[in-house]
Amino acid sequence: MLQSVFCRLSRIPRVRRYSAAAAIPAPSTQPDIHFNKIFINNEWHDAVSKKTFPTINPTTGEIICQVAEGDKADVEKAVKAAKDAFKLGSPWRLTDASARGFLLNRLADLIERDKAYLASLETLDNGKPYHIAYAVDLDLVIKCIRYYAGWADKYHGKTIPIDGDYFCYTRHEPVGVCGQIIPWNFPLAMQSWKLGPALATGNVVVMKLAEQTPLTALYVANLIKEAGFPPGVVNIIPGYGPSAGAAIAAHMDVDKVAFTGSTEVGHLIQQAAGKSNLKKVTLELGGKSPNIILSDADVSFAVEEAHTALFFNQGQCCCAGTRTYVQEAIYDQFVEQSVERAKRRTVGDPFDAKNEQGPQVDEEQFNKILGYISTGKKEGAKLLCGGEVAADRGYFIQPTVFGDVKDEMRIAREEIFGPVMQILKFKTLEEVIERANDTKYGLAAAVFTNDINKAHYISHGLRVGTVWINCYDIFGAQAPFGGYKASGNGRELGEDGLAAYTEVKTVTTKVLQKNS
Repeated sequence: MLQSVFCRLSRIPRVRRYSAAAAIPAPSTQPDIHFNKIFINNEWHDAVSKKTFPTINPTTGEIICQVAEGDKADVEKAVKAAKDAFKLGSPWRLTDASARGFLLNRLADLIERDKAYLASLETLDNGKPYHIAYAVDLDLVIKCIRYYAGWADKYHGKTIPIDGDYFCYTRHEPVGVCGQIIPWNFPLAMQSWKLGPALATGNVVVMKLAEQTPLTALYVANLIKEAGFPPGVVNIIPGYGPSAGAAIAAHMDVDKVAFTGSTEVGHLIQQAAGKSNLKKVTLELGGKSPNIILSDADVSFAVEEAHTALFFNQGQCCCAGTRTYVQEAIYDQFVEQSVERAKRRTVGDPFDAKNEQGPQVDEEQFNKILGYISTGKKEGAKLLCGGEVAADRGYFIQPTVFGDVKDEMRIAREEIFGPVMQILKFKTLEEVIERANDTKYGLAAAVFTNDINKAHYISHGLRVGTVWINCYDIFGAQAPFGGYKASGNGRELGEDGLAAYTEVKTVTTKVLQKNS
């Protein structure tokens, strides 16, 4: 079965083969910074407060530039601009659905035109390897926007044959002003996941960027203007969660909020929505995803997949396979090979194509991960490799593997969000299903086996939003993604991702006579 590289987030070897075949252009290791202000009404603004904050290069720990620090006052300006753009009879409300699709396709074209620059900027600001940013992240972004461009004139209501002399139909109408708060681990991808369905269905947007990684999404703001979207349709604010993010979540004129990030902040956003105007809420939150390896699996293949499931993106993935459950008959073999693979993992300058792993996103995350490694050792888990700082400067951590991990340990229950693998042993299918479900999270899971009956038995028993069988981190714009339990509510991507951005209106008209 043919599979495109942009759907293979977990397969770094595939990305490398793609790199050779597609001749990824050389990066710009010092890309120019064109935009560092607030984007409202298709114009660039300083913060009302005139405050700025530094965005840091995680490879060196040095400041890249200062960025305008949006807060409640800037959110007020952005929401007003969005409301004006959404007024009845406005240019955006009068835009044909097919024309919205055209604008989204134009935006995708512009992102593709500037793909190498955006990948370089993402690597500079986020720390992920350039070849991954170019061949994986940017391809996902372009694919997602084009996918939703195609939906713009195809997601619509129905005529309904109710009883009596009535003509009844439904309309799928845009929700209105959509607040969108995106994370730092995949800035461009998460921006596209939220902009695509919102704009395809005719909404207007106020987006808050993560303070750690604002630069690429600000550049895309200018491409939105270049593509021809009317003023006020998309407004983008860099800033901090407790000020700008909280203002969006609590705003009485924001009709819907979408958030990707931690479960703790997700609670705060849901509470703010409930205390304000009962705005619609979709949340894609944390995870502690089980990756289950059965004894009949191809061990070498499973080791490589499990390695990438955990270490991809420096371990900074909400759906990372952080609890690796291995059946006892192959446990020792799997652990041995996993340690060997982790020791071979190359860590260093993310602009160098030979490196698989760059730095963690910032000092806070760096210290948090090191703290979890220390906790794992104190709780009795066996440190098999890594566990130390990997460079003299920047936020690099060695690929780390723990064995003899128990379910009650903090490293097996809490989201580490870093390059720390935990391997656990199990005996029976019933046991591993129960243990895998014994968590507040329910975002994703995987099972590796050559027995399709066992694969589906386990996948049907897991309380998670996504299950991968003999693969990991396979994403496509067509397939919905989201979590059970404390991993969130609602879905992004696919047709299901459109529902949260529309209201269904029923219109019923009395007619003289209804005929079949």
